[in-house]
Amino acid sequence: MAVTAQMVKELREKTGAGMMDCKKALTENNGDMEKAIDWLREKGMAKAAKKADRIAAEGLTSIEIEGNIAVIAEVNSETDFVAKNDNFKNLIKEVSKFLLAKKPDSVENALNEKMSDTQTLAEYLNDAIAKIGEKISLRRFQIVEKTGNDVFGSYLHMGGRIGVLAVLEGVDEETAKDIAMHVAAVNPKYVKRDDVPETEVEREKEVLKQQALNEGKPENIVEKMVSGRLNKFFEEICLVDQAFVKDSDQKVGKYVQSKGGSVKSFVRYEVGEGMEKREDNFAEEVMQQMKK
Repeated sequence: MAVTAQMVKELREKTGAGMMDCKKALTENNGDMEKAIDWLREKGMAKAAKKADRIAAEGLTSIEIEGNIAVIAEVNSETDFVAKNDNFKNLIKEVSKFLLAKKPDSVENALNEKMSDTQTLAEYLNDAIAKIGEKISLRRFQIVEKTGNDVFGSYLHMGGRIGVLAVLEGVDEETAKDIAMHVAAVNPKYVKRDDVPETEVEREKEVLKQQALNEGKPENIVEKMVSGRLNKFFEEICLVDQAFVKDSDQKVGKYVQSKGGSVKSFVRYEVGEGMEKREDNFAEEVMQQMKK
């Protein structure tokens, strides 16, 4: 039976094994998915296979900077208990350094990159799964570059539960870090108003218009009301329009301008955002293990 790319992809998703290992497993077993899984388990992939369908929504973010290039990454584990372990912290640091060195353009390509002469990143993570005993996955990362006139502002909250990597022009590192801390705390979606997609603005205008009409406001003043309320909308989602957390009397944009600079970009990762969370906790997991 011919082994297809889709079959290899499916086996990788089920086992967490490397692409070439999955292809070989399917080839050796004539395309039989279950036998291929068993084959991988027999070759030392058992723990990775058993953990592949588990939920990994805990973990840490990490930031590595080297000259004018930086990376922010999120690596997930199943429990916060493991995320606090020094082995896991060392792992995410190694993964981040690897990403910074290789600069892959996607998670899939990163996993296929050689981390050493004998291991891809996917295989390195599978080894970690076997040692740590939980599903571990590289969820996302972003490579960020700056010019010689720019400064990186980086901040990790609670050891990496939230990570922010910002790029500012014409300011010192302390100011850049202050802005990164603000982004961590307030969670803006965009840098400035021009970055907000027109479709999002129009949708908000329509909602605000209907709100004003439902309040019984006359048509001739609805547009003025929408304009005023739209400003508040921008203040909620645009970084430069927000009240600065360290000085609420100033907008972030004005504060940065007072330092002689401007905000160019930011990336904010919060561990597990948008992911399904585990229903059980560590104590319950221990109880379950004791009953076995």
